[in-house]
Amino acid sequence: MDTQQVNDCTISDLNTYPLGCTSEHGATIFRLFSPKAHSVSVFIYESYEDESGIVIPLTKSEDGVWETIIQNTFIEKWYAYKISGPENDPFFMQTSHTIADPWGKYVTSKNHHLQFHKTKILPPLNFDWENDTFIGPKDPRDLIIYETHIKDMVAHPTAETYVQGIYNDFREAKTGGIQHLKKLGVNAVEFLPLQKFPYFEPPFQEETEEGIKNTWNPYARNYWGYMTSFFLAPETLYASDASLEKGDVIGRTRKAESELKNLVKELHKEGISVIMDVVYNHASHYDLNPLKYTAKDHYFRLDDTGNLLNDSWTGNDIDSTSAYSRKLIVESVKHWITEYHIDGFRFDLAGILDWETVDLIKEEARKLNPHVLLIAEPWGSEYKPEGFSDHDWSSWNDQFRNGIKGYNPSEDKGLIFGNIGLHSRFSIENLIRGTLKSNAFGLFNHSRHSVNYLESHDGYTLGDYIRIALDPKKGLQVFSDKDEATVLSGLEEKIAKLASLILFVSQGITMLHAGQEWARSKIIADPENIDPQKGQLDRDTYNKDDETNWLNYNEIELNENLFRYYKGLIKLRLKSPAFRKSEPEDINFKVYDDPLHITFSIDGKSSGDKYDYFVSLNANEGLEHEIILPAGYWEIVVNASKAGYNTIKSTHQSLNVPPSSGVVLRKLRVTNA
Repeated sequence: MDTQQVNDCTISDLNTYPLGCTSEHGATIFRLFSPKAHSVSVFIYESYEDESGIVIPLTKSEDGVWETIIQNTFIEKWYAYKISGPENDPFFMQTSHTIADPWGKYVTSKNHHLQFHKTKILPPLNFDWENDTFIGPKDPRDLIIYETHIKDMVAHPTAETYVQGIYNDFREAKTGGIQHLKKLGVNAVEFLPLQKFPYFEPPFQEETEEGIKNTWNPYARNYWGYMTSFFLAPETLYASDASLEKGDVIGRTRKAESELKNLVKELHKEGISVIMDVVYNHASHYDLNPLKYTAKDHYFRLDDTGNLLNDSWTGNDIDSTSAYSRKLIVESVKHWITEYHIDGFRFDLAGILDWETVDLIKEEARKLNPHVLLIAEPWGSEYKPEGFSDHDWSSWNDQFRNGIKGYNPSEDKGLIFGNIGLHSRFSIENLIRGTLKSNAFGLFNHSRHSVNYLESHDGYTLGDYIRIALDPKKGLQVFSDKDEATVLSGLEEKIAKLASLILFVSQGITMLHAGQEWARSKIIADPENIDPQKGQLDRDTYNKDDETNWLNYNEIELNENLFRYYKGLIKLRLKSPAFRKSEPEDINFKVYDDPLHITFSIDGKSSGDKYDYFVSLNANEGLEHEIILPAGYWEIVVNASKAGYNTIKSTHQSLNVPPSSGVVLRKLRVTNA
């Protein structure tokens, strides 16, 4: 279509409309916040590829919002803004490109590091939710969360998919996706980012026209997605009409929206809560991010000379204290709850967020779903898990991770390796109780605020951590046979089982990462031979869309004993509320001479459990320990080789616990009538 100039059609009272594009009663309203801009026009296109279209100048209001109303509808059309502003102003970013709407709910883009986004104008989707709403429990400690990248669980051939797009594949796979979650028995999945992000980064070792030279990422890919471009729009890369070819256009249709909603609905039918990893601490850095080009000085934290601050170590920091940043964050959370039925959120580097925004998120989200789960990664510019607990949020518990596993496999090994490190017996006991503020190394007011984990997307897998900790040479070893590297030795398997047992008998919310249940290894696959570390164990796989990350389900049989152990522990925890939500005073630790021998009883009454429990964890690699049991006959449900809800055998008086292992016993509680 030829470029057409349309006169300004603004009227009064447009400030009653939200930012973005609104279509109603045969009219279309455009509103964009860009206070430093000198002029703003909206370009409306018949198709994404069009370079010209209808041009409509916007009028600036007193509060810095550019706006207009057109007595016409543009459904199924695309639009973007042309913005001009002060030159040589470090607080304003100038570009010759058009910029998509930061409040857009559906975005079409090109497979290029700049993305060249355009916002698509769509009517509400008449989606049949079949009476679905939310399925998160009232008490978040009833969840066992499985953190995963959505593609990791369906990309490998062993997932047995129909190759119909990632959202569909996750729903329909015969082995991967939902089927694996059901097989394992977890009741919550936490997806790495699903908001629109730039998959492509600038080409490696080439200077772009913007003057950027990528010297850090030979893959030139941002696979994990922790660089959000649009907070309200779904990632179209996972839709059935998507492509990974450079230069291809993705997001022409709204299949990403309908297919993601179908996936959420199907997960809910299977009793699996859906948690989204969201990134509100920073924004995408190398594409035409709309926040930067509309109001850099408002949305971002800057120094006195207009440079982006970078306390998040991601290139920029969102300023959540500014009015429209805060509004965009809160409205985004509300949008994902109402439109996609998301049950909870994990907030990346949430230490950047201010407390007023934190409280507003909680207030507005709970109006829509009183049981919405809000999880902070409680660091960034500040480390503040205690503060998030004061504001009634849950947080990833890095103290638990570091105390049980350690922080560095070469230098800082945790309890499972026979080391207490900076901890004491009392602080280890507190980790098991929920890492409560009232005791050593405490962080939380209540155990429901503690998300206990030993592996996440960041860092080595737990299996690789154990491999390196027991044999440091493996940290630099080049593996030619992944199966050989994946198979656990006898000691590695013992320690992996002990780690899992400690995780599943600790108070709070339990999280594991994809493949943890069979100690999967992340060995750099590098099919294009571009990585000098090919064949080595990888601790930062954010850029690898290949078999480094993809789950190979055939590997389960390599460590099938460990996989069965995890399945058994999951079943035991879900059926035994005493391990999830006991009061601190109901957990009583026994004193043994060896500080690596942690033993405790749990009175199940306060949690509503019909059993009382006796748990003994022997982290000493060289000594077997005898435990003296309270009076009566006790059922063993977990030992060094098996775990589950059913009784393995009964015993009384005493029991020996082998090195690097644990045992769980239970006894039906006798009540007086």
